[in-house]
Amino acid sequence: MSPENWQKVVKKYPEANFLQSPEYAKMNELLGDKVIFGDFGDTAHALMIVRSAKRGRYLEIPCGPLMDWTDTKNVKQIFKKIAETGKKEKCSFVRVRPQLNATEKNLNLLAKLGLKKSPMHLAAEHTVMVDLKCSEEEMLARMRRQTRYEVRRADKLGITVEKNNSEELFKEFHKVQVETAKRQGFIPPNLKTLLAEKEAFGGQIWIYVARNTEKKPIAYGLIIGNGREADYYEAASTDLNRKLPGAYALLWQAMRDLKALGYERFNLWGIAPAGQPNHRYAGVTTFKTGFGGEVIEYVPAHDLVLSKLGYFKDYVVESVRKKKRHL
Repeated sequence: MSPENWQKVVKKYPEANFLQSPEYAKMNELLGDKVIFGDFGDTAHALMIVRSAKRGRYLEIPCGPLMDWTDTKNVKQIFKKIAETGKKEKCSFVRVRPQLNATEKNLNLLAKLGLKKSPMHLAAEHTVMVDLKCSEEEMLARMRRQTRYEVRRADKLGITVEKNNSEELFKEFHKVQVETAKRQGFIPPNLKTLLAEKEAFGGQIWIYVARNTEKKPIAYGLIIGNGREADYYEAASTDLNRKLPGAYALLWQAMRDLKALGYERFNLWGIAPAGQPNHRYAGVTTFKTGFGGEVIEYVPAHDLVLSKLGYFKDYVVESVRKKKRHL
């Protein structure tokens, strides 16, 4: 898909983000995965990725497909074509996580299409979306009082924030994120993936770094901008972040920069579902919700089973993995 055609998709489906973009397609191709653009004319858009794992092969559609979900007849036809594509690629199932709010109506629609809830997530289902269309004064006013205090304290402490997309900084970010992951118990992306993202997204991806007065790093953030949305996709921090409000300074600078670049919203990407204190995102939920954005719950990932035996193997493995990782 050309950038021009992608812009037409974004205009028609304003909810679209980078996970359905041609840049994301290129990133996956750089990593050796097969990418398929659904040929549905003007009725839908679906970037589909063939995932091959030891436990099986499946077709993935993150934050898609993009279409008019109220046109039930067309939706059924689109999923029929998607299923045909999955079978052609010898996949056991198709995994989707549409850009639909988690309402009873939408969940019932997915069930009627023959989809079942996936044992694993696909893209952030619970997130905070910050409106960048308002003024900087309004953005500050919408923040939690403690968050505003930390933003201003960072300025008084002389914390500075810079951004870059050099390979050197991506490697530095990866090293710090590996250390962060050990402390916080999550699995970070490998360096190959980060460098593929850098190459594919070019000038639309940045590493932000907050530093103290001695230029020592406090916090890092990987941000991807695409279409109308920018995403706080990955993060890392040093021990200094426990005492200094580096992450607050970083996000506030990013919000101002993204607004100036014309992005309409800033997706802070992942928070814990309500009532799950042991969730892997529980520790960052208070931090992210303090920036005054709207808490959004999308429908969870759903699977369209194409091979019962192949899917059963995957379901068992992923169910165990989900429990171990507190997802």
